[in-house]
Amino acid sequence: MEENMEEGQNSKGCFECCVKCLGVLPYASLFATILLYAGVALFCGCGHEALSGTVTILQNYFEVVRAPMETLDVLTMIDILKYVIYGVAAAFFVYGILLMVEGFFTTGAIRDLYGDFKITACGRCVSAWFIMLTYIFFLAWLGVTAFTSLPVFMYFNIWTICQNTTVVEGANLCLDLRQFGMVAIGEERKVCTGSEKFFKMCESNELDMTFHLFVCALAGAGAAVIAMVHYLMVLSANWAYVKDACRMQKYEDIKSKEEQELHDIHSTRSKERLNAYT
Repeated sequence: MEENMEEGQNSKGCFECCVKCLGVLPYASLFATILLYAGVALFCGCGHEALSGTVTILQNYFEVVRAPMETLDVLTMIDILKYVIYGVAAAFFVYGILLMVEGFFTTGAIRDLYGDFKITACGRCVSAWFIMLTYIFFLAWLGVTAFTSLPVFMYFNIWTICQNTTVVEGANLCLDLRQFGMVAIGEERKVCTGSEKFFKMCESNELDMTFHLFVCALAGAGAAVIAMVHYLMVLSANWAYVKDACRMQKYEDIKSKEEQELHDIHSTRSKERLNAYT
């Protein structure tokens, strides 16, 4: 009987602990963090593989060769973009953790645990800093989304031409890299619709896979933009909460001070009356 009672108390304690933990979770920040991680992972993973596929297409079908080390060519720029992707993945992994921590310390359960003054003293500065930083990242991800749409548009045109080879069979259409600024004006790197390289490129898996990878990277960048907007809403709400908590703390301090003064006045008068009576 005693063992059953102990097991019931333990299960009740575990249930109360789980309920308390669920009450501490900042669900809005958690949803934004999951969306941010999903978007950044999709953008970085698909973008990296799409850039690798682009290098393969340029080297195999457009015969683009790597320039000497002191020259900045399209292949070197693609390598730089890959390193930028590594940095973006690491930076936003850390930033998502920081925003989650900020969300934890502005929930009601954490406030009750550590006290109002501790939260409001440093919370206003932290919330304002995160709002400014998140807005900057929001504008940056908007630029990344716009930049990612360019290769999607380019590959969509190439993919459309390949899908309609029978329509353009009589026309002499050429894909010239000089039109996209990928090579110098003096270099002729093009593939025409009637050539063997064009049919090989259209039949290869690199073109189709690279196009769809860029589409997924664009979707990941869009998800990151939505996550930044969601973070801005959460941080603005937290800022308003911390600001109201600070005002309430000042009000409570003034009220407590006035009550103490009234109590001292009444105590002084009571002593004066007692002294006068005696």
